[in-house]
Amino acid sequence: MRVRAHAPMIAISAPSFEEVYDEYARFVWRALVRLGVSSSDVEDVVQDVFIVIHRRLGEFRQESTLRTWVYGIAVYVARNYRRTGARRNHGPSTPGADGEQAERLPEAAERAPDALLARAQAAKLLIELLEDLEQDSREVFVLAELEEMTAAEIAEVLTLNPNTVSSRLRIARRAFDQAVRRHRARDQWRIR
Repeated sequence: MRVRAHAPMIAISAPSFEEVYDEYARFVWRALVRLGVSSSDVEDVVQDVFIVIHRRLGEFRQESTLRTWVYGIAVYVARNYRRTGARRNHGPSTPGADGEQAERLPEAAERAPDALLARAQAAKLLIELLEDLEQDSREVFVLAELEEMTAAEIAEVLTLNPNTVSSRLRIARRAFDQAVRRHRARDQWRIR
């Protein structure tokens, strides 16, 4: 009987801060806008997220994906912003401005003006519809529907039971669908 030698464990080195920033800055920006950070504060809040990432990068144990870890920090900072910064600085977010802010991503500048306008209007509408959701439902909805995370990843990011994630997602989808129907009904009324 031959005994197989175990392969030596290879430690995967943690990415550098610059690599994390390059890979996830746009993701964090988008996520914060979708989580309700006002356009006037989003740059500062993105910076706050990356300050936390810089401080804690050495603690990342690779038990989850780097993406879920980064998003968890973004959610935490966004919650803290809403609890303290939104009241102190500028009050609630302005839907139109956030939609415009979300569209300042570099690739959008390369598109035709009519496509930019349509995209900005769609982003504005998305932000308005997301603002109608309760915060717990909004976080789960954004992660599942917009960031395309699995229920297991969402549960890990938000430190929730997967059943709670599923329940909140069902509620959020229902509320979002109702908001879309209300918006369409308003548009139909305007057209007449």
